[in-house]
Amino acid sequence: MTESSDRKDLRGFGNLGGLDLERYARQIMIPRIGEEGQKRLKVATVFIAGLGGLGSISAQYMAAAGVGELIIVDRDRVSLSNLNRQILHRTADLDWPKTESARKKLSAFNPDCRISPVSATITGDNAATLIAGADLVLDATDNMATRLDLNRAAMERGIPFIYGGIDGFDGMVSSFVPGETGCLACMFTERERIYKEQPALGVLGPTAGLIASIQSLEAIKYITGAGEMLKGRLLCIQGLDMSFREIRIEPNPDCTVCKELHHEQ
Repeated sequence: MTESSDRKDLRGFGNLGGLDLERYARQIMIPRIGEEGQKRLKVATVFIAGLGGLGSISAQYMAAAGVGELIIVDRDRVSLSNLNRQILHRTADLDWPKTESARKKLSAFNPDCRISPVSATITGDNAATLIAGADLVLDATDNMATRLDLNRAAMERGIPFIYGGIDGFDGMVSSFVPGETGCLACMFTERERIYKEQPALGVLGPTAGLIASIQSLEAIKYITGAGEMLKGRLLCIQGLDMSFREIRIEPNPDCTVCKELHHEQ
């Protein structure tokens, strides 16, 4: 099991060169990040599940921040109906695998960020294998069944899971850290799998951008150790009136996924 990035021994790892100091100068000057935080970003591995509206944006922010490796997973090809919100892809990329379209853009954007594309369907059988070696999981999927499979795998491997969901003008975000919070299954039980075949939801590009940006900020905070994450809190945003509210998420003592983790604490 991979150690979380805030516990990695960085001595002798992630040294910053002159180009790093120039490229990331404006975030290194932030006191809560500094060179130490930038070193942590450089040795971190982030798993991004899905390269649609959320994933294409968070992948760009992770590469821009100087994350050392991105494992990007998606099974689909770029379609014309994707392009209103999936800004990593272009009209010229139509019918390309999303993983290849993303790899090409991200590698050109930041050649120092290792891009590991995986064209696959995430399932309960392969989720734990796919996320092995990652320091955190960014959820950018579009169905609850896949989210619950990833959540279970992340909890079992001790990897934080940053959840994001969008619907039209609205969105929500929360961060689940094994042993410190409940998990996604505490909030959406395994019975939510019945919604696996629900019709596609309407999505606005700016909504995806807003939620993916918050997820990316949560990821950077976890890796660098800066600030307080949305642990035990679900942030809900209603775009029509631009209202924000928080809902407390308590661990479910009967949760079949994470209750063992709390018993071990």
